[in-house]
Amino acid sequence: MSDPADGSDAAESAAGEDAAPALDPDAVEVSVVLPAYNEEATIENTVRTTLDTLGAFLRPGTFEVIVAEDGCDDRTPEIADRLTAELPAVRHFHSDERLGRGGALERAFEAANGETLVYFDTDLATDMKHLEELVNTVRTGEADVATGSRWMPENVADRPAKRGIPSRGYNGAVRLFLRTGLRDHQCGFKAVSREVFETVHEDVEDRHWFWDTELLVRAQRAGFEVKEFPVDWEPKADSKVDLVRDVFGMGSQILRTWWQLSVQPRLSRRVTLAASALLVFVALALSTQYLDFGEVIEQISRTDPTLLAAATAVYVVSWPLRGLRYRDILAELGFDERIGFLTGAVFISQTGNLVFPARAGDAVRAYVVKARRGIPYPSGLASLAAERVFDLLTITLLAGAVLLGYAATGDLARVAQSITGASRSGRYAVIVAVGVAVVAIAAVAGIVLSARSDTNRVRAIVTRFSSDSYADFVAGVLERFVGDVQQVGGNPAAFGRVGASSLVIWTLDVLTAVLVLQAFDPGLTTATLVTVCFFAVSVGNLAKVIPLTPGGVGLYEAAFTLLVAGLTPVTTAVALGAAIVDHFLKNAVTVVGGVISMLALNVSLTTAVEEAEDVEDAEEPTAQ
Repeated sequence: MSDPADGSDAAESAAGEDAAPALDPDAVEVSVVLPAYNEEATIENTVRTTLDTLGAFLRPGTFEVIVAEDGCDDRTPEIADRLTAELPAVRHFHSDERLGRGGALERAFEAANGETLVYFDTDLATDMKHLEELVNTVRTGEADVATGSRWMPENVADRPAKRGIPSRGYNGAVRLFLRTGLRDHQCGFKAVSREVFETVHEDVEDRHWFWDTELLVRAQRAGFEVKEFPVDWEPKADSKVDLVRDVFGMGSQILRTWWQLSVQPRLSRRVTLAASALLVFVALALSTQYLDFGEVIEQISRTDPTLLAAATAVYVVSWPLRGLRYRDILAELGFDERIGFLTGAVFISQTGNLVFPARAGDAVRAYVVKARRGIPYPSGLASLAAERVFDLLTITLLAGAVLLGYAATGDLARVAQSITGASRSGRYAVIVAVGVAVVAIAAVAGIVLSARSDTNRVRAIVTRFSSDSYADFVAGVLERFVGDVQQVGGNPAAFGRVGASSLVIWTLDVLTAVLVLQAFDPGLTTATLVTVCFFAVSVGNLAKVIPLTPGGVGLYEAAFTLLVAGLTPVTTAVALGAAIVDHFLKNAVTVVGGVISMLALNVSLTTAVEEAEDVEDAEEPTAQ
């Protein structure tokens, strides 16, 4: 590295007496952006080298160099300000907060004057002899986007294995999922036309390291021509795989972009519902290989209507308790709302979960409380997450208590035998339930313990694996979520109230199943009936946490049937019939309550789902 003073003469040759004393924005054709984070050791040499190189093939006054400084905490801002004062072709954009690499580039491109927008990494790893080809490829209209490549067959970069293997894996994943045909998406040496940037940049969601890959992909999908050309490249610093950025960040962004570009356009609400219905139909069709559905229907037709009516009444009673519990959770976050409104919001969100896959109804509740009561979207999501934590903890404890009871009476072997001898769908449901229960217990323990200590260690844990700006973003989101959940877990009185109401809610849910099963006249003692229903309902609800189908239809029935038929003399037909009726009855109450609530609150379910997604995107922080 040269001393900054060593570059003075070079700067004068690039911006000497031929350069205009002040840059005319209308004359600028090419804007070069240098994304900079703590680059005090290199930024001056990079700026002066860039001016020299541009001046060798462009007329003075037709280019500018922008230092897009991204929340630096070293001398980079000071050096950039000095260069801006000395050199008419240099501009400096400062940010007090980390915008992320993509966020800094996007802000600079929006304010740039040129029609050809260029950026490259400040370490100058790519040989600057390629800058003229990069600029002129776009400037002359040969292509709309130009990008250097370290992996072209005729010029493969010599990269250490610890950098080369992850890079090849990443580029292979992008080609596989996003069908770009390009060999190197992350080379920090790119140029785009103003038209390309203006057309696609609002659709580019990432603000970190995936930004330029997403820009390339969306430009291709918009019909613009992308030219990739080989460059000489030499690594200038050590690098390592960043767990948060490279694995979690980049991997999730590839999948997110693939979903948005390749899957989502084909998924109308009608197609989504049809696909979900098809999954349920296929599951039922496969189950006919080992079940006589004629017998199941016959058993259902024999049920006692009085007991079914009683079961419905018991389940209806649980809903105001859900509103009460939600009120207590929101109160701990500083929001005081009426039980009636909150019960309606819960009804609407649960109806959304029945109608749409992937638990889209969860976001609906956050939207409803924001749109009707002004509760911030992050707080709405955190309150819902806290409720889910208590649900999972309660049903896990119920299932665990019954399991301990079986162990105490010597019936644990019978439980194991019922699972191992069950159908594949039943075993899968139980495996899913056990996995969810383990995660639930670990999550609750971690949140409660951290709440008791009044310490949020999320950022410390995340930054232990990564110091990248994307890790800052992830840590900020998790920190806010855990902090809100801790407010409930950290107050013993609130924790007790919410925990007690959760226990009552799920006890009523189990009693509903008890009455439904009794309506089939299974010939079980009251103790056996109650015990097996507590176990079957708890495991069934744990199984349906993973949203493979709307409302968990299929997984719940599989787990319930497996356990009831395996632990009692009840036939499989009766057990399945009870599972179907129990689930149908609960879903029917939910839908009726949801429709009434939507009418009362003037909420459209489909509009709420769409607007909830828009609100989430709009409120996602870009600077962490």
